Amino acid sequence: MSTIDLGFYPEDKFAVFIDGANLYGATKALEFDVDYKRLLEFLKDQGTLIRAVYYTAIVEDQEYSPLRPLVDWLDYNGYTIITKPTKEFTDASGRRRIKGNMDIEIAVDVMEMANHVDHILLFSGDGDFRRLIESVQRKGVRVSVVSTIKSQPPMLADELRRQADTFVELAELAKIIGRPQRERPAPDTSTNDSYDDDFEDEDDIEAVS
Repeated sequence: MSTIDLGFYPEDKFAVFIDGANLYGATKALEFDVDYKRLLEFLKDQGTLIRAVYYTAIVEDQEYSPLRPLVDWLDYNGYTIITKPTKEFTDASGRRRIKGNMDIEIAVDVMEMANHVDHILLFSGDGDFRRLIESVQRKGVRVSVVSTIKSQPPMLADELRRQADTFVELAELAKIIGRPQRERPAPDTSTNDSYDDDFEDEDDIEAVS
């Protein structure tokens, strides 16, 4: 289906872990949307897909969550969804902020899954995952990272790229799984607050109405 090299061997059993906020930031920078149906079809062609997991934090006190339609569609169409409520706090300047970091959930699930697969495919450029990748590699599991260095600034942390067995440029993968960017929701926010998802170079995503 494609010449994109994910670093897989034909007999590989693999699992996919998608850092939703980080992938959102990367695709926004590259100006395309992910077609998640195409993505899943593409992944199934690469080997034996054990699980594809999507992680996102959701603001619970909103009457309508702009992320909910996507989360529901993924949940009904072959993805495992892991969500948790965002947390509110006030920063030093007195501004109300919303925090939604899923790093711990991703790390715990990757470590558990490492005992059952040959390869991990991580959609994130967050440098905090470097140590996680190193630990998984010690178990004999190979790790490929999907992010981009073609955005300004690059979404992929250099230390993560160095640690991974294979780096997959998201801009190239977009030719297979992408569709033209349309108006879409940012990670869940309220209108006048800022959202902190703690990924590289994207500490604050301004809210959208």
